[in-house]
Amino acid sequence: MRLGLSGLWLLFAAWLILRAARQRDALEALEPIDPPRAAPKIAVIVPARDEAANIRRCVQSLCDQRYPAERLSILVVDDDSRDATAAIVAELAAADGRIRLLRTAALPAGWKGKVHACCTGAAGAPGDAEWLCFLDADVTAGPEALASAWAAAEARRLDLLSLAPRHELGTFAERLMLPCALYVLAFTQDLRRIQSPESGEAVATGQFMLLRRSAYAAVGGHAAVRAALSEDQQLARLLKRRGFRVLLMDGAAVLRARMYDGWRTLWPGLARNMMAVLGGPLRTVLVAPGIAALAWLAVLLPLADALGLLRGAHAAALALALAGSASAALLALHIAGAVHFRTAWWYGALFPIGYSLGALMALDSVRWRLTGRVPWRGRVYES
Repeated sequence: MRLGLSGLWLLFAAWLILRAARQRDALEALEPIDPPRAAPKIAVIVPARDEAANIRRCVQSLCDQRYPAERLSILVVDDDSRDATAAIVAELAAADGRIRLLRTAALPAGWKGKVHACCTGAAGAPGDAEWLCFLDADVTAGPEALASAWAAAEARRLDLLSLAPRHELGTFAERLMLPCALYVLAFTQDLRRIQSPESGEAVATGQFMLLRRSAYAAVGGHAAVRAALSEDQQLARLLKRRGFRVLLMDGAAVLRARMYDGWRTLWPGLARNMMAVLGGPLRTVLVAPGIAALAWLAVLLPLADALGLLRGAHAAALALALAGSASAALLALHIAGAVHFRTAWWYGALFPIGYSLGALMALDSVRWRLTGRVPWRGRVYES
């Protein structure tokens, strides 16, 4: 029994690691390019609510783009911020004529705040802008970001190109939780299948979405997903099912993001979308605690085999070798993740704690959805 369980654990660990490794190469990396001589007009839309800590850095990075200045406009949409976001943008706009500050009207019933802000920005974009780029306020763009993204979209005849940025992790909460969250995506999603043209599914991140304006208008824009909490996924899926070409690429070479600044923002930020990512309430209730249990099995199974060996149990030495190898490999995987994010290696050793807290966040996600009240950025949305 002990030997069989340890053998199964080794096989399962090998499957998880191979699946994660396969996902790592599933996203094509965007390569920075020199600025184009001829380029279309792009309107960059930055929805912002209470982003005083991020907005100056984000907008300045857009002003510093190596993209023809006369072909670029920057629209920052203040979504009823309660801090200095609008004042900072107004100061920047006074110094650079490409920047415009827009303010949202009162949030209509049934709409989500970010979706409404994106719609406001799209409506205010110059009429001759052929592309719309939606960028989160916590993202900083490298100088080649827009030129490289547009060139990649044109070369692949895309209607939506979404870029995944490199994540910057500052606090203990971020360093513990975000690598675990990304590993869960790697374990549970098959990006190659989802991104294939034959699939009716799509994957995107609202942190950077470059859209051909004609395609955006054809599906009704953000208004078509006005009630969605995961508006990026919903809009990408809508475009793909209407026959438009959609692709998510690795944008780490040109984009970086700091999504959260500790538990206060991280917990609701991750919990908000967890149920959708894991596939509904029932699947979330089953999968999230199951992942946490498996993480602790990496600790407890070798420990049990070691205790069995001390007691002289039959085949305990071989069982310990199998279970220990599996758990050591999973530990190495998570340490590699910590190193990738440029944090201390020992954050990777805390992965059972990370997955346990993630399970609690997932259950919170289910609770919020079932009660119909999802808190986010000072608002409570009906789900």
